[in-house]
Amino acid sequence: MSRIETFSDALEVSLKRLAAAVDSLERAAERRMRQDEVRASAEEEFALMQDDRARLAVELDAALDRSRALEAANVNAGERLAEAARAIGRVIERMDPAAD
Repeated sequence: MSRIETFSDALEVSLKRLAAAVDSLERAAERRMRQDEVRASAEEEFALMQDDRARLAVELDAALDRSRALEAANVNAGERLAEAARAIGRVIERMDPAAD
């Protein structure tokens, strides 16, 4: 084998190795880009979930406040009804002294 053929063979092997390395680098870059897209998508989804969570927390706080206000109004109405029933009872007693 001549020196030129040896050099040519070595050059060919080197070029094949270089092409394989470039192909491998391109595949790695594509994988990385896909991973970055997935990560960005996941981060966007997480941000949306956080926004929903914050909105739901505000709505829950408002609903709890409303529930407490309704409960207080219910207690107040019950007390007023009880007082009205007692007052009606006193009026009836005064109208019918024989009921004693």
